[in-house]
Amino acid sequence: MQIRAVDIVKNFTGPTSRPVLDGVSLEVGSGELVALLGPSGSGKTTLLRIIAGLEFPDSGSVYFGDEDASQKSVQERRVGFVFQNYALFKHLTVAENIAFGLEVRDRDSRPSKAEIRRRTLELLDLVQLTGLEKRRPAQLSGGQRQRVALARALAVEPRVLLLDEPFGALDAKVRRDLRSWLREIHQHTGHTTTFVTHDQDEALELADRVAVLNGGRIEQVGSPDEIYDHPATPFVHGFIGEASALRVDLRAGRLFIGAHLLPLPARNGQNGRGRLFVRPQDIEIDADGVNGLQAEIVAVRRTGATRRAEIMIPNEAGRVEIDAPAAINFRPGEKIPIRFVRGTFFLDGEGASATPARA
Repeated sequence: MQIRAVDIVKNFTGPTSRPVLDGVSLEVGSGELVALLGPSGSGKTTLLRIIAGLEFPDSGSVYFGDEDASQKSVQERRVGFVFQNYALFKHLTVAENIAFGLEVRDRDSRPSKAEIRRRTLELLDLVQLTGLEKRRPAQLSGGQRQRVALARALAVEPRVLLLDEPFGALDAKVRRDLRSWLREIHQHTGHTTTFVTHDQDEALELADRVAVLNGGRIEQVGSPDEIYDHPATPFVHGFIGEASALRVDLRAGRLFIGAHLLPLPARNGQNGRGRLFVRPQDIEIDADGVNGLQAEIVAVRRTGATRRAEIMIPNEAGRVEIDAPAAINFRPGEKIPIRFVRGTFFLDGEGASATPARA
């Protein structure tokens, strides 16, 4: 089932006059898994709730396939919704929670007790909770409760599956385990799925495509590789990955820090001042030191098999971080030669770089 949100505008009363969603359009293909990624207040949860029918837009439309579902209720849209806080019924068993959506259907559409039982046991097996059907939510771990919530959403055979920060209340290890599990569930069921997260690792690992929201607008939509390797705006580059921004000059299409020419692609003779976004892996220690830019080490910390050094770039360009083998013993105050091997440049005031300076 394809989902289309078209020119969605939503305002809430409050001290700010800026819309929560400001003309947002998004298409989710049938069977696709799409992440809505962004910081708090970016509008991602509001968009998900509008798709679900829990909120209604001030203007714009939501389509399920060719059907305009904009004014239909949650029940009429037949969506499965999973909340961050599970929203399980504490007085019901695991099996009763899963079966709840089927039990409360109108008599004409309610399956038989035998069919409800069969469907419940099938879902218990799917979410790997067989044998726990008689337990109450309080007797389950957070990860198990979220699996019950997902099984309950799947029980009603939804046309689309919507998840709002599904792993937000769980610890880091459980989150990692459930990511791969959710991807397997998606591949098994084939539901059109949209989920909200502020965790970029979660979005990049799970989603077929990622929509990055900021200030009520979508800044970029693309595959995880496209979002990470070719960020379209300064916000996306700053939000995705471990990026730092340096102040650099563009002179006759070449990038400079002070008088030092950076070996990055030219920009067709343009001039101006802007920001060069780099990640730790975009900078290397210049072993021979011939063409290196001298930078000063500010701080050092161990990160697994590597050392992460924070370095000060000269000419007030700013600070960045680089990685090096743990055998290299950096010391604060030490000067080291570095060279830039990649980077994405945006002129001041530039929303999206049509010709980003990225090798």
